[in-house]
Amino acid sequence: MEINTPLVLSTALIPMLLGFIWYHPAVFGKAWMAATGLTEEDLSKGKMAVIFGVAFLFSLMLATFMPGIVIHQFGLFSILMDQPGMNDTPITNPDWNRMMAKHGHNFRTFKHGVFHGVITGVFLVLPVLGIPALFERKGFKYMAINVGYWLVCLGLMGGIICQFA
Repeated sequence: MEINTPLVLSTALIPMLLGFIWYHPAVFGKAWMAATGLTEEDLSKGKMAVIFGVAFLFSLMLATFMPGIVIHQFGLFSILMDQPGMNDTPITNPDWNRMMAKHGHNFRTFKHGVFHGVITGVFLVLPVLGIPALFERKGFKYMAINVGYWLVCLGLMGGIICQFA
């Protein structure tokens, strides 16, 4: 299966755009700063171009990974990879073409992508952020703000990629 590069690039902007809103002082920014112990002076330090550049790189990595999570056909594609004709592009395997003609658009909705994005957030992001937060003695508010951001973010990314990829 081919990756829709313009869609992946545009989907990689979602964490950045949502972050501007989510962590804005009028939304969760003040509560997040209190939970982290950071001040506005602390946040003004650092090389913002580098921070945003690396953050976009990480977002791009995430957007590249999301189609494999939210599009079931990627799993079927990987099953057939060692079959004759599957290592050529375009795909010439008649089994693949029949399967895609019959099932290629199953579960390819925004709603289904949101579901898988949120499930990924619950079963991947929550433990990955939650375990260190427990040992760092961060409170519930800290975890709720950060995990909530990723649940919404992955839900939006999953929905868009599933619907339009």
